Amino acid sequence: MIKFSKVYKKFDKYEVLKDINLEFKEGNIIGLIGPNASGKTTLIKTLLGMVVPTSGDILFMDKSIKKDWEYRNHIGYMPQIGRYPENMTIGQVFEMIEDLRDKHQEPDKDLFNSYNLGTLLQKRMGTLSGGTRQKVSAYLAFLFDPKVLVLDEPTAGLDPLSSLKLKEKIIKEKEKGKLIIISSHILSELDDVVNQIVYLEEGKVIVNQPIEELKAETQRSKLSEAIAVLMEKSSKQY
Repeated sequence: MIKFSKVYKKFDKYEVLKDINLEFKEGNIIGLIGPNASGKTTLIKTLLGMVVPTSGDILFMDKSIKKDWEYRNHIGYMPQIGRYPENMTIGQVFEMIEDLRDKHQEPDKDLFNSYNLGTLLQKRMGTLSGGTRQKVSAYLAFLFDPKVLVLDEPTAGLDPLSSLKLKEKIIKEKEKGKLIIISSHILSELDDVVNQIVYLEEGKVIVNQPIEELKAETQRSKLSEAIAVLMEKSSKQY
């Protein structure tokens, strides 16, 4: 479904992505992890068309995304920090986003109902807590039933119950055959959700394998412990 082919990105003299080769298929939940400045955010932005690779290509459903924008209609994106017009109400933001898309498409109201967003429609974005803003971002990411979901630190700021509801929604969408990419620093929250891990370090893919295979290889039962083993091995190589 998505293929990164020799994707290289350089900002001035700084190499951020170094010939990334990855292939993500539908029906999988990918955990995209790595230390700060590993290239995770840049990789996500290249997929979303927010950053243009210096070289290489990205294929979406076997078609290059170069000079294309329509593929983005099939991607739901939840940023780590959602930025919205501060003077608009939640309801106005929802109406604005819905007006930008196909009015004949039935919106996905699961998270709208789970988070009781209907009771908050008159609240202005500038007055919202971080958790409520995160709920708004989550709802908008799933709103148009996209084929692919890209979630950047999705549970940041959410209380435990709201995090659980989001996880349940993620698993439900995976069962529909969707591809879901989750970038997170909280490895414990990925343990019972993802089935494939991509670990980046200094712009390179260090690990790309099924989570159960990774746990078996490192002889660890928890993802956080397995990644710790990897990081220790990696540090000894430098």
